[in-house]
Amino acid sequence: MSKMSNSRRTHLKSLMLQVAKTALEKEEVDIAAEKQSYLSEHCPPLSVPHSLQDLQEFCKKLHAKIDVVDEERYDMEVKVQKSSKELEDLNQKIFDLRGKFKRPALKRVRMSADAMLRALLGSKHKVNMELRANLKQVKKEDTDKEKDLRDVGDWRKNIEEKSGMEGRKKMFESEA
Repeated sequence: MSKMSNSRRTHLKSLMLQVAKTALEKEEVDIAAEKQSYLSEHCPPLSVPHSLQDLQEFCKKLHAKIDVVDEERYDMEVKVQKSSKELEDLNQKIFDLRGKFKRPALKRVRMSADAMLRALLGSKHKVNMELRANLKQVKKEDTDKEKDLRDVGDWRKNIEEKSGMEGRKKMFESEA
């Protein structure tokens, strides 16, 4: 690649600037012509009446047109607000469904179980975490089997009594 001389580079820059300047001027003229054609098409020339009554009537017509335009503007604003609120709700739903929300860092709290239950249930409820105190005490009812076992006493004596022929004879007599 051949290097370009400074004079050639500046000459090319000046040519590019001239072309850009003419393009900008042409664009400004086109915009002005477009604006003029739009105004002539949509805004008829203003004819101000000379009498007072005609002027008042003209003002009433203008106010009526302004009211119509304001109503349309208000309706459009409400539609835009409603749709933007709907968009925010949908974006929030999408965000929640993705599950990419930040979870706050939880702090460690040193709290006894009693204090935790008091905080959850309120101060009106008295809560005691002693498990033995919360257990119901159940009285055992003596059943027939337990009575028999207590009456039997020492198991060695029972075996000695049943050993031999006399013990077997006693078993048969007691069953009958």
